[in-house]
Amino acid sequence: MTKRSDHLPATPTVQVMERMFNLLEVLASREDSVSLKEISEKTGLHPSTAHRILNDLTIGRFVDRPEAGSYRLGMRLLELGNLVKARLSVRDAALQPMRELHKLIQQPVNLSVRQGDEIVYVERAYSERSGMQVVRAIGGRAPLHLTSVGKLFLSVEDPQRVRAYAARTGLAGNTRNSLTQLSSLERELLQCRQAGVARDNEELELGVRCMAAGIYDDQNKLVAGLSISAPADRLDDSWLPKLRTTAADISTALGCPQAIRGMSPGS
Repeated sequence: MTKRSDHLPATPTVQVMERMFNLLEVLASREDSVSLKEISEKTGLHPSTAHRILNDLTIGRFVDRPEAGSYRLGMRLLELGNLVKARLSVRDAALQPMRELHKLIQQPVNLSVRQGDEIVYVERAYSERSGMQVVRAIGGRAPLHLTSVGKLFLSVEDPQRVRAYAARTGLAGNTRNSLTQLSSLERELLQCRQAGVARDNEELELGVRCMAAGIYDDQNKLVAGLSISAPADRLDDSWLPKLRTTAADISTALGCPQAIRGMSPGS
């Protein structure tokens, strides 16, 4: 997560800018239009001052005036927001937080996305100098039901889609721990939804366990998963809060409105 530089002020140095930001925050707090009187009361600005600034914002299309004496956020903000969103990349937002998490736990951290009935590893953070570790190849693929991140994606699907996935894939297993029965998978997905995290208990590969937390975009949609892979006897549950915090930080960077530190949206 980007940190504010120490030399930058916590509040704008130009008073009118601070007032403008406060006005926009008030408008952002409501879905419908807000009266000038209410805006004045919430910002502490004199009505004439608020009116003058709002008029200037209206000229720039940052604020709309649907009727005399009421205001709402304008379409220019949407246009600018879409430009920012277009620049956002899950990989770019995740890379530095992943590296920081790796430094804390000294185990590989993987970033994965869904493609069809598989997850694809798109980035990783690891150290070649570390001891025994499980390193996933970028571009590698694995079935959804055999991986922690894949289970996250299945857990947000409705039951009919999960059953369709099971029918398409046959829930083929890789190890004796693989979930190859629909009833077992459904129970596991319920636990994922309740906990907000998912696990792979030597289901993809014997001797390897994983834990994963979801990454969400500005529409609160699951777009990727962050996972820690480790030898089965080394996976430490104390890493889980750090994993969830990192995933929430990445979600926040992508504009997720509900990313709470240490908790995935919907958990």
